[in-house]
Amino acid sequence: MFNSIEEYLEALKMEMKSADPALIQDAAADAREHLSLALEAAREKTPNVSEADALKSIVEEYGTPEETASAYREIERRTSPSLKQAKKSDSFWGRVFGVYVDPRTWGSLLFMFIAFVTGIIYFTWAVMGLSISLSFMILIIGIPLAILFLLSVQGLALLEGRLVEALLGVRMPRRPLFAQPGLNWLDRLKALVTDKHTWLSLLYMALQMPLGVVYFSVNVTLIALALGFMAAPFAQVLWHFPIVSTFEGRIFLPYWALFLMEIGGFLILTLTMHLARAVGWLHGRYAKWMLVAD
Repeated sequence: MFNSIEEYLEALKMEMKSADPALIQDAAADAREHLSLALEAAREKTPNVSEADALKSIVEEYGTPEETASAYREIERRTSPSLKQAKKSDSFWGRVFGVYVDPRTWGSLLFMFIAFVTGIIYFTWAVMGLSISLSFMILIIGIPLAILFLLSVQGLALLEGRLVEALLGVRMPRRPLFAQPGLNWLDRLKALVTDKHTWLSLLYMALQMPLGVVYFSVNVTLIALALGFMAAPFAQVLWHFPIVSTFEGRIFLPYWALFLMEIGGFLILTLTMHLARAVGWLHGRYAKWMLVAD
């Protein structure tokens, strides 16, 4: 017997406490939406019915917290991960060069390049939306503008989570947070302002630009350096293009030095791939901490 929707959600979270936080958020969002809409419909049909009595029949139809938790765990078990990690090799060389066949390496590398663009967009939207909302807050129009902006922040957080899950392989929320219907403008704004998830998402958007710039700069520099080292020997051998030029003239390196440059470029590229995979792993955990509501 549950006296309120919050009691049901607390029981559901207790049943799923060992599950992934993103899965818990999805289950809680779905349950809150279904129970709230069903309760509103029951009150329209029978205005004098108490919340506890209405929830009794609603829960019987929707399922107890134990049944709901079991259903979501089963769905999660049958759902394939969006990005599978390559099987780890037992040998040293397999672990070193296996980075090239690991999908998460390429996903992390792509995410780090995309973060340069999304970071600029997020930062611009966060600064512009926050400044406009605060500027118009003294007017009546300021409240709906602030609500729309904060809702857009949660929407962008959900979109970023889908991008993180697709490219970094970290389970992120797949359902938007449910907004209680029937609230007036002021109550809706109060609910968004007091929600910790809103401000963490806004902070994530603001920090994504400097992170995106660092990711892009480091990747471009290291990849260009590696490809330059690997291409230079071919330029000298095939087109007689000198690798070193000084005021005294052009210097052609011996073949053993060209061979070492080729190996050095390949090692730099391999280290860059390992760095990209490590950064992707760290950013995935950071995004999960910032964008997953409690």
